[in-house]
Amino acid sequence: MATQHRAIRTRRTILTAAAKVFEQRGYQAATINEILTTAGVTKGALYFHFPSKEHLAEGVIHEQDHQPTTPDHPCKTQQIIDTILLHAYRLQTDPLVRAGVRLTLDPHNHQLNRQAPFQRWTQLGTTLLTQAHNQGELLPHIKPTQTAETLVGAFAGIQAMSQTLTNYQDLPQRTTTLLQHILPNTATPTTLTTLDLTHTRTTTLHTTLTTTQDEYAPAP
Repeated sequence: MATQHRAIRTRRTILTAAAKVFEQRGYQAATINEILTTAGVTKGALYFHFPSKEHLAEGVIHEQDHQPTTPDHPCKTQQIIDTILLHAYRLQTDPLVRAGVRLTLDPHNHQLNRQAPFQRWTQLGTTLLTQAHNQGELLPHIKPTQTAETLVGAFAGIQAMSQTLTNYQDLPQRTTTLLQHILPNTATPTTLTTLDLTHTRTTTLHTTLTTTQDEYAPAP
């Protein structure tokens, strides 16, 4: 078990180092040697986990799938909001998430499957919006898949703008503004009165998920 835990820690160290390099330099300019130096591991250890730079980049992108998901909420519209707010928070605080987004949005990364993250986010949004629709939370004209695609595309745009202008410092406000524009055309008036878009809710969600993750983390 100790060997397995060391391997997990080493893989995480390599991914974190790769994320920092990819975020700073982009996929094309990043080098294996720079990632090795940042990670402080041997070339053999790196290639044991990731046979190539492409595999490293795919690992960074896919790491977002292993982030703790937002807790189930009776109001599925609120759960959608929680998912978006938490992702915005992670963009501010987690280099793995930031690097994954940069790799996904970089049009020069022809070697990578850049469609997969958009497809996963759209699928998640469609599932939650369908549940919200079935519970009577949405306006009658809403089509879950179309609305999910619009939310994913709009958020991708505002996070790119926030990164360029303020290095994500204003992303929470931009995210709230986006939701304030979209939700009145999506949710019923009754549902709107129950929704929480505040910064306090985002902090509470992050704290709860971090505590839960720590409780179930393997012992060193």
